[in-house]
Amino acid sequence: MTQTDTILEISGLGVPLPSVGDRSHAITDVSLTLKRGEILCVVGESGSGKSISANTVMGLLPPGMSPDAGSVTFKGRSVLGLGEREMEALRGADISMIFQEPMSALNPTMKVGQQIMEVMEEHNRPADATARQKRMLELLGVVGLPDPESLQHVYPFRLSGGQRQRIVIAMALALEPSILIADEPTTALDVTTQAQILQLIRDIQASMGMAVLFITHDFGVVADIADRVAVMEKGRLVEMGTRDEVLDNPQHPYTRRLLAAVPHGRPRTDPVPKGAPILKVENLTKTYVTAGGFGRARRVVHAVQDVSFSLARGETLGIVGESGSGKSSIGKCLLKLQDIDGGRILFDGSDIAPLSPSAFRPMRRRIQMIFQDPFASLNPRHSIARILTEGPVAHGVPQSRAMDRARELMDLVQLDRSALERYPNEFSGGQRQRIGIARALALDPELIVADESVSALDVSVQAQVLELLDHIQRSTGVSMIFITHDLRVAAQICHNIGVMHQGRLVEYGPPAEILVNPSQEYTRRLIAAIPGRAQPH
Repeated sequence: MTQTDTILEISGLGVPLPSVGDRSHAITDVSLTLKRGEILCVVGESGSGKSISANTVMGLLPPGMSPDAGSVTFKGRSVLGLGEREMEALRGADISMIFQEPMSALNPTMKVGQQIMEVMEEHNRPADATARQKRMLELLGVVGLPDPESLQHVYPFRLSGGQRQRIVIAMALALEPSILIADEPTTALDVTTQAQILQLIRDIQASMGMAVLFITHDFGVVADIADRVAVMEKGRLVEMGTRDEVLDNPQHPYTRRLLAAVPHGRPRTDPVPKGAPILKVENLTKTYVTAGGFGRARRVVHAVQDVSFSLARGETLGIVGESGSGKSSIGKCLLKLQDIDGGRILFDGSDIAPLSPSAFRPMRRRIQMIFQDPFASLNPRHSIARILTEGPVAHGVPQSRAMDRARELMDLVQLDRSALERYPNEFSGGQRQRIGIARALALDPELIVADESVSALDVSVQAQVLELLDHIQRSTGVSMIFITHDLRVAAQICHNIGVMHQGRLVEYGPPAEILVNPSQEYTRRLIAAIPGRAQPH
């Protein structure tokens, strides 16, 4: 491509942080070019500056932040000096953005068809209301949503995460922009839905000839979608090249660390511990019923249907499946966070399913949970010391002994003991997850249920937490149920894997057998959807 093919140019861009933290600038001296018809992936962990770079282009920086160096030009026109009215004319029409969390980008009180047409109305393109209606229905079809005539009347909360993301993509495409900025658009999605969205973006980019600036922390996604790759670390651009150059021959140590952190999917091969099971689940059934009314039909969801499995002492069992497969419902049933409708849950030989909440309370010290979102599960008003000691103290452990155990746990999860006096908001996501793990271990449980405990983390932080969980399980002998949507992750850490689909356990066995010789078509689809799998990197 020639220089005239460059549609967006970022040169020497700097954006200072409003208060001095670990560095003075969110981004420093960043230079990028985006050419017509290409997909440029900007890769880095949280805090690398990749999203700040994109928001600068869109004129969407948070209050108190503005560039202090460099330039941004779109089709040769400077963007940084434009007023808000001029930027509003540019957004959507020429440069559109897909955000990471579609629910934050959608109005919950408006039907999805209205929200797509609102983008067109804002720019009066097309001017005719009938033409806008026709264009909206076309867009719903373009992004692969079924029955556009009916779907246009649905509110966002009635759609799945993947469907909501498709609505956001339809809104971004409404005016056929020259540039599409996709900010982590698949991070929160199941691997199969992620694969569909990546394919959709590739197909739309090819058919419309758009340039795409794709922001991600996952090199598996890069392998699937990128033409060129820019790697950012702590606000600086550290490596740039074609996809194959960066994946096959990374030059910067940070790039090599990110690549090494991508879940490798090599199966765990050590034997399953022998002996009587600590947990035996027999014919577990859970059904959700939502009441009808106001024109809505009564809805019955068979979340868990006749599921049986056993777990040995010291074993890690992975339960894998997409959203809605029933895997998290199993976890909640095991912790008695919800009642079951049938079957038995035998913990150490005793059926805990019929126990009342008060009768089960003494058992809670033996069965603990690590939650997906540690920030939501940690009390922001409590210090880490209180978070780690209140459980043991409530079960009769003296305060001094509970504090000694808290210090030991900080060592175990590789956090400094001085952090005991701090609060959850003072930690990164990965550090908060370590605190969540420490809290689960505070009562010396015999069983831990980890529900999507690494899915929201950057790949390098995810790798560290997986290594920590594996180390803890091997050193303490605790049994673990590991719930995830990612077969690569389950294969690394689990002795056995159970695959859930539409409430049923459809496949069960050692990870090597599941990955190499799956018996079910659904499992084969999960494996095929793993990002980057086609690449030998």
